Amino acid sequence: MSSVKGLFMTIYQHIRHPRIASRHADRPARVADFLPRGSAVNRFNTKVAIVITQVVGSMWCAYAFALFDLISLPAAIRGGASAIVSWVAQTFLQLVLLSVIMVGQNVQAAAADKRAEATFHDASATLHEMAHVQGHLAAQDVLLTRIAEKLGLDPVPVIDNPADEAADPDEAIDPDEATELDQEC
Repeated sequence: MSSVKGLFMTIYQHIRHPRIASRHADRPARVADFLPRGSAVNRFNTKVAIVITQVVGSMWCAYAFALFDLISLPAAIRGGASAIVSWVAQTFLQLVLLSVIMVGQNVQAAAADKRAEATFHDASATLHEMAHVQGHLAAQDVLLTRIAEKLGLDPVPVIDNPADEAADPDEAIDPDEATELDQEC
C-alpha cells in the first residue's frame, strides 16, 4: 500500500501537535513526584510530615482525641454553661474535627486522583483513536485523488490548516470551488 500512496497526492497532510509526542512519555502525576529530593534534612522533614499527616488524618486518631477530650469534660460541667460551651468549641470540636476533616480530605483527594488518572487514560485512548482516523483519512485521500484524476479534475491542493487559519488565503479552498467539485462528482 505504501508504494500506491507514493504515487498519489494526499488532500490533507496531518501535522502532529508537539504535545502528542511528549505525552507518550508521560504518565499521571503522583504525590511521590512532588516530594523534595534535595538535602537529607528536607527529605527527613517531608517523611515526618507525611507520617504525622497519615496518623492525625485517621478516624482512629479522631476517636483517640475524643476520648482524650472527655477527660476534661467533668471539669467543664462543674464550671457551668460558659465552660461547657468553651470546652465544646475550643477543645472537643477543634481537636476531633481536625482528624475528621483530614480523613474527608484524604477521601476526596483519592477520588480526585482516580478521576485525574481516568482522564489521562481517556485522553491517551482518544489520541490513539485519532491516529487511526488519520490513517483512514489518508487512505481515502488516495482514493479521492484517483477518482479526481479519472474525472480529469485538477489535483486538490494540500491543506494542513482549516481555511480560516490558513497562512496564505490563496491556498485555502474556496467554498464555491468545493461546491462545484461536489456537483461534478
